[in-house]
Amino acid sequence: MKTMIVIPARLASSRLSEKLLLRAAGKSILQHTYEAAKRAAITDSIIVAADDPRIVAEVDSFGGEARLTSVDCQSGTDRLAEIAFKHSDVDLFVNVQGDEPEISPATIDAVARLLATRPDADIATAACPILDESKLHDPACVKVVMGANDRAILFSRASIPHVRDGITPAHLQASPPIFWQHIGLYAYRRDFLLWFATQPAGRLEQLEKLEQLRAIEAGKTIVVTAIESSPPGIDTLEDFREFVARIENQ
Repeated sequence: MKTMIVIPARLASSRLSEKLLLRAAGKSILQHTYEAAKRAAITDSIIVAADDPRIVAEVDSFGGEARLTSVDCQSGTDRLAEIAFKHSDVDLFVNVQGDEPEISPATIDAVARLLATRPDADIATAACPILDESKLHDPACVKVVMGANDRAILFSRASIPHVRDGITPAHLQASPPIFWQHIGLYAYRRDFLLWFATQPAGRLEQLEKLEQLRAIEAGKTIVVTAIESSPPGIDTLEDFREFVARIENQ
């Protein structure tokens, strides 16, 4: 199957202004992410789906490929759908978040390959075990519950599954793990993306502010691959400073 990585890149950011253009070790956050994605083996091409000419100029400066997408796009998935509409020759599209410069190429490959080998699925994504109870109660940490054949049953910002009698250390150390953190990396089939872009936000999606619930509510199939840990994304100034420290000490 022909696969394309798309990096939706939005200039504005509520918690860290223009974070994708911040520089560490001589490169922008966006360039670090682009280069990490480029190391994935599964992809045939990479495009940055930009919302601003400054993002396009940045991608051009390091020799990448960028497309300016519509200002009407409400989300990164909508930007992917716009790219997918123009690429009927591509089977699978992988959504890599622009603010994850330490994303693992192996994880990208694992998610794309999972979808390629699961004709019953519309979307593939990833999750890692939650070993710290504080994460279970953190709404910024999105949880996922899986059923048979690695199929996602539900995503939530709440602590799920709920342990009626209270969480114990044994629950957190269980094997296989009970609690899973969703990783915001997706592979989509082209026809699913075109469908998604025409659908209104679902009721659960509006409540939780989680796009993947639109697919769950509509009966679409999401499959999940397990990875060891979550890549440290950049949402705040502290996240950025920690990234700078790590990369400059390599």
